[in-house]
Formats: sequence, C-alpha cells, structure tokens
Amino acid sequence: QVQLVESGGGLVQAGGSLRLSCAASGRTFNTYAMGWFRQAPGKERKRVAQITWSTGSTYYPDSVKGRFTISRDNAKNTVYLQMNSLKPEDTAVYYCAAASTINAYIYWGQGTQVTVSS
Repeated sequence: QVQLVESGGGLVQAGGSLRLSCAASGRTFNTYAMGWFRQAPGKERKRVAQITWSTGSTYYPDSVKGRFTISRDNAKNTVYLQMNSLKPEDTAVYYCAAASTINAYIYWGQGTQVTVSS
C-alpha cells in the first residue's frame, strides 16, 4: 500500500501562484509514476501533470503547459506541483496519485482545494 498526503492548497487571486506538495509513504518503490489530477464541480477528473520516479520524465496537457511544473524529491518521497499564472478555470480539488505502471493510477490522496478568484 501507498499513502499520499497533499498540502498547499488555498485561495489565490488570478495571476498568482501556489505550490502543492504530496508526501508519499509505504511501498513507494512499487510505483512507476506520480501524477496530479484535478476535478471541478460537475466535471470529470483530469490529469494535469505526471512525473516518473526513475527518469523524471514529465507530461502536461495543453491547458496547463508552461504554467504548471511537476517535480520530485526522491529522497523525501515527495512530489510538488508549482502552479503559476493561475486562472479562475484552474479552480478545482487537486489530487495526488501514484501509478503502479503506465497510466495505472491506483493510489490516491484525499485532495486539496485550490480556488482562484478573478
């Protein structure tokens, strides 16, 4: 099992920045990658960033590319999401997740609210 605990959400004005953290514990050596997802009210959950533990290879959808940066600290088993130039449409609950293999996200954190005011 892998436990994930997110922190760093909050309220920020449009154009501002936030950094989310995700601390992983447990059998993290069995995981392939870490990802950040978000879910706005009435919408489906979508991936906004991914990073592999071994190579640090990253993925971003076009909606956040150039504004969000995912990074990892292998020694601390922690993943970060730096979010810059935030927009009201970035408002959502953000979840950290761990994948056992490619695109197989099976461990999830409890989520942290990010609200961007206009």
